Order: sequence, then C-alpha cells, then structure tokens
Amino acid sequence: MSVKRDVKCKLEIDEPKQKECPEGKFIDPVSLMEKGKFVFKVPPEAPVFEPTAEEFKDPLKYIAKIRSVAQEHGICKIKPPSNWHPPFCVDVDNFKFTPRIQKLNELDASTRVKLNFLEKIAKYWHLQGIRIKIPVLEQRAVDLYSLYKIVEFEGGFDEVCLAKKWGKVASRMGYVCEKTSGTVLKSHHERWLNPFSLFHATIKDEIYNKPIKRESKVVNIKEEGSSVSNSPTKRARLSPDDENESDDYIKDPFYLMENKELRKLQFFGAGPKMAGFSSKYSKKRSKPAVDYLDKYYCQKCGSGKSEETILICDGCDLSFHMQCLIIPLTSVPKGEWRCHKCVINEVIKPSDAFGFEQAQREYTLQQFGEMADQFKSKYFNMPVHLVPTKKVEQEYWKIVSSIDSTVIAEYGADLHTMDHGSGFPTGLALCGNEDNTFYKSYIEDRWNLNNIPILKDSVLSFINADISGMKIPWMYVGMCFSTFCWHNEDHWSYSINYLHWGEPKTWYGVPGAYAEAFEEVMKETTPELFHSQPDLLHQLVTILNPNILMKANVPIYRTDQNAGEFVVTFPRSYHTGFNQGYNFAEAVNFAPADWISIGRECVNHYSSLKRICVFSHDELICKMVNSCDDLAPKAAELVYDDLNEMVKFERVQRKALLDWGVTEADFVEFEHQVDDLRQCMVCNTTLYVSAVSCSCDPKRLACLRHFKQLCDCPAQMHVFKYRYTLDEFPPLLRKVKAKAEQAYDD
Repeated sequence: MSVKRDVKCKLEIDEPKQKECPEGKFIDPVSLMEKGKFVFKVPPEAPVFEPTAEEFKDPLKYIAKIRSVAQEHGICKIKPPSNWHPPFCVDVDNFKFTPRIQKLNELDASTRVKLNFLEKIAKYWHLQGIRIKIPVLEQRAVDLYSLYKIVEFEGGFDEVCLAKKWGKVASRMGYVCEKTSGTVLKSHHERWLNPFSLFHATIKDEIYNKPIKRESKVVNIKEEGSSVSNSPTKRARLSPDDENESDDYIKDPFYLMENKELRKLQFFGAGPKMAGFSSKYSKKRSKPAVDYLDKYYCQKCGSGKSEETILICDGCDLSFHMQCLIIPLTSVPKGEWRCHKCVINEVIKPSDAFGFEQAQREYTLQQFGEMADQFKSKYFNMPVHLVPTKKVEQEYWKIVSSIDSTVIAEYGADLHTMDHGSGFPTGLALCGNEDNTFYKSYIEDRWNLNNIPILKDSVLSFINADISGMKIPWMYVGMCFSTFCWHNEDHWSYSINYLHWGEPKTWYGVPGAYAEAFEEVMKETTPELFHSQPDLLHQLVTILNPNILMKANVPIYRTDQNAGEFVVTFPRSYHTGFNQGYNFAEAVNFAPADWISIGRECVNHYSSLKRICVFSHDELICKMVNSCDDLAPKAAELVYDDLNEMVKFERVQRKALLDWGVTEADFVEFEHQVDDLRQCMVCNTTLYVSAVSCSCDPKRLACLRHFKQLCDCPAQMHVFKYRYTLDEFPPLLRKVKAKAEQAYDD
C-alpha cells in the first residue's frame, strides 16, 4: 500500500571536511623531453670501491675507512676480492613465495597525481551522464592534467585564447608542431577541461571555506510510495535501447586501471573521432508534461515553469532548470545526471591511499624465473642477456612517467630469512656437511649478512630482539622493472645489499645531508599526495624521476649492482631503484658507533611525525653503558656524548614535571614490557627512561615532552614513572667516560 510523505527540499552544500590542498611546483612535460620524446638524463655514478684481501677482513672497519667519501654520495658499491664467492644456500626446490603486483606508472608520484586528476575529471563527466575520451596527439595520450595546469598558469582559457598562447601551451607540453597541436589542445580543453575549471572555480569557496547559504524556497513535496526509487514521479530510466548504447566505448582499452572511473576513459585521436552525441538523446532527460509534476520546483530559481527543461538529479532527487545550472546545459545529458551538490560531494573525495597488492599465485624460483625471462625477452624482442642496461633504464623511466602505460611487474620483496632460509651459509647449511671447511668459512665470514648486524663493534648487537629486516636479513626476487621505492632506512641506519645472482639492480641515492631537501621537493612537486597521505614516504610505495630532483638541486648518484657485489647505503640517505631482470638479492641493516648521534636525531624526528620506533634508542644506549667494558674506546666516547644529552634532557623535563605539581613516582622496569604497551600516546615514542601516567587510565602513558597532553586531569592525579633516578646517572657517565679515555691513554 502506497503512502504519502512530506519532503522538504533545500539546496545547501555539505560542510567541508578537508582543507584546501596547497599549490605545488608544476613540472612542465617539455623539461623531461627532447624533440617531443621522453628522455631520461642519467645521473652521475656513485663511487665504487675494491678492497684488498686484507682490507676486506673487517667490513665495519673498511666501511669506516671509505665513509668520508662514500657518504657524500648516499650510496656506494663494493666489489669483493676475486676469490670471495659464498655458496648460495637457499633450498631452491622448496623455496616458494607470493610476489607483489606493481603497476609501474602508479608508482611515480607525478604520474599518480595525473591519474588522480583524470579520475576526478572522469567522475565529474560521468555524474553528468557523459563518458570522457582521452585524446591522442603526436602519437601519445594528451596529458590532461598538465594541459589543465599550464592553461591555469597562463591565465585561464579565455586569457590563453585572447593572447593566442595555445602554441606556447603546446610547447610547454613538449609537442613539436606547436601551431597545429595548440589548435587541437584548445579544442580538447574547451570540450573537457574548461567546464570542469569553471565548475571548480564556482564551487571552490563552498568546498574549502564556510558554505554560502543560498536563499532558496523550501518546497513541500508529496511523494507517492515508501521509497524514492519507486516513486511514480521519478523520471523514467534509460530504455533498453539506451542501455545498449551506453556501452559504446572501448570495454578493454590498453589503458587498464582498476579504478572504476578510469576504466571508463577512452583514448582516441584528434579529428573525426570526436563525434558529438546522437540527437536521439536530446529529449530523454526532459520531464513529461503531466499535471502532478507542477509540484517540483527548480532549486536555483524556485520556479516550476518551463517543465520541459527541468532535470531531476539521480543522486538526491532535487530539480533544476538546465539554464539555471552553474554550467548551463543546452541539451539533455546522456545517461544518469547529478546536480552540482552531488558532483561536489563526489569530486572532492580524496583518492584512496596507495599500496601494493599481492599476486594471486605462488611461485617457485624456477617458475618466477621463467615468467621473468619471458616477459623481458618479449618486451624488448631480444634475448634477455643482450638488452643493454642503459636501454632498460631509459625504458623504465619512460614507462613510469606515462599515463597510458599498462606495464605491470611482480616483485618478491621482503622475504624473511627466518621463513625461507638465508642465501648465505648458516648453521643449517652444515647439516650432514659438518666437515665442510668451505661452508664453515663463509658461515663465520664477517661479510655474511647474517653476521654484520651483530659484529662486536655493531651497535645493533646490543639489541636482544631479532628484528626481522633490520637485524635479520630479508631477501628479494626481482624481474625486469620491479621496483624498490624511495625510502631511507629505519632509524636512519646503514644498510647493505648483496646480489647473489642474476641480472643487475640499478640504484639511485641521495646523500643524507640532502634528505630534507629531497623531502621538500617531493612534497612541493606532488602536494596532493602528501595532503591526503602525510606519511607517504614511510610507506615505500612512491618514486619520483631523479631528473626532477636534480633540476631542484638535489644531488643524485646511480650505480648498477652486478651479481656478487655489495651496495651500501649511508644514514638518512634516500634511495630507490629497479631490477634489470631476474635476480636474487639479500639485505640487512647495521649501525657502527658513528651512527649513534644521528640515531637520536632520528628518534626526535620520529616524535615530531608521531611515527612508531622500531626500538627504544634510550634503552639501547643504557644497555651499551652497562656493557661498556665490551666497547671500543672510540665507541664509548660516542656513547658518553649521547648519554650526556639524554641526562640533560631528563633533568630539565623532570623539573618541569615537578613544577607542574606531580608528586607521586613509581619505579618501572620498562624493558620487561612489550613495546606496544610503552608508547607515548601523543608522539608514539617507545618509552624507557621515564614516562607519565594518570590515575584516570593508568595504561595510557606519555613522554616528558607531552605529559600535559595526556589528559585533562589535574597534576595531582598524575604519576611519574622512572627507570633511573637522576642520582643513578652520574656513576654511569663516569663509567663510560673512563672507558672512552682509554683511547687517549693508548
């Protein structure tokens, strides 16, 4: 039985839920091109070191020797002596893994911004019943994002037309035939981008600032039926013939994307393929002239006249005259249509956070190798071993910068040696071969990546926990184009990577001293990504063309790591790269004593970002102090300096806590608590030396920087928790100082 209900209709824009994204530095496409073609300018080479057999005996000592030169480049390559050949010990027959799927052009930050823009444009037109078509000009898809930004920079569509700047626009986009291409670009902008630009400019204040309250007539509407979708007053949907016609676009274009809006994009060339819509749709949207529809009123002008020009929104059922819309329509749009309120609410939605998906199948090494070799030989149309590394490098950066690329790579990344066994010999490799002196020598070898983190002079040896990926190596099975994205190491530690076998791995590095400059360029170039995902660089899912960084005066160095070679990355050095083909690598972190000071700087930086630590830096230093007899004098000196800084901080902050009014204190052995239960609830720092809690919720803790943000309770309800009293620190300082002074005595 149908019922009647009263509906009050009033057009208001939803309250904004996000701040406007800041403008970034736009990179003209022509800056990465020569004669209309993409060109990657190869960065200078990182240093390569070839230690003698004597120098090679102690990795930490040798890396300390080359550090002054190598760290200026962020990365370096080390070639072992010619007689150093550790056996590969992975059980090849039983080694199975599931790789990650990498859609290459989605990895690049600039390209991802362009794809996100295309998604918004596609969504904008789709909600108005139109499927956008991406044009092709000079044999490449038109970069609508760049076209939009360049025209905006040049003063907007009208100004570019008035000043006849379309040739300049074409030039900035890297087109050779500036005059012809400019004319075509003008038509594409006028067709697809200018309406969106006008729309965005009109509703910008309503999105980001206080919504403008429109004076509009409140209309009571009697609706038949219990649901809007079943209302007889709702205009008719597409007829069966119309539904068939609605699929008249390429169902499986070469531009394959998982995003449902981007799937609807169609690429076509300039000219006759830009046919308009058939006139058979021109009246489909008009409301039938029947008496009961006079109850509907245009939400803009409040009038119910000219019913034949009234459209009903498929999203909210509000009615508008076509001529009253922000961008007036002269004909009825094809398919579904949304009013500008609904379009706003859809278009301003931020893009989903980007991440990798796992492949649907599991591989053995042989299966993955067959797939990888087949892919590369087919892609380059030649045997894999004949493809020059420079050719692969040029093609890689061309792929990741192309909006219409469909190349997908698979990468067996972060494979735990605890699960799969190490590529280097371990005690397990001796089972049944106890007398094999060859295996034994490499099990105990200091360059064995299972040993480097726990060598006597390595700071990480004082961490009891087996931190997978940091103290315990991870392995990587690569194929052509598989990528490791820009990142620096946890706690800004060193890392070392060994390529067991296979085709080269190409690396790019930024010196640690330029880390902040690197981050600034990344954020300025693609602010849209960081606006929605501030911790993007911590996710290891984003690359940026080194040429863009180099143009911003961020130094970049590269190297090709061949089988049997090491690559070392230095503290805070950002690095990225890709595999030239099928290969197998292994990597781990390490931290000599010279890392200690930058390690503390890193923890303070993590605190400002609210990033969770992998371990407690304070706890590590205190363990080293308590075991200072095992430290080398130089290491003891660096520990003393760091401990002294920690004590100064504790004195100042504990006094502030006391002055605030906290009187109760408890001794706590934080090392016996799991890390997740001893984090500052404000900055996520792992607590060890001190903390503050409150009786309102004793499980919640704060560090001494943020104790006032723990809760709103008075100071008297708070409790100071400590691992060491201030009186315990001076003896510790004297103890480690005495060890450090042995260096000068010697």
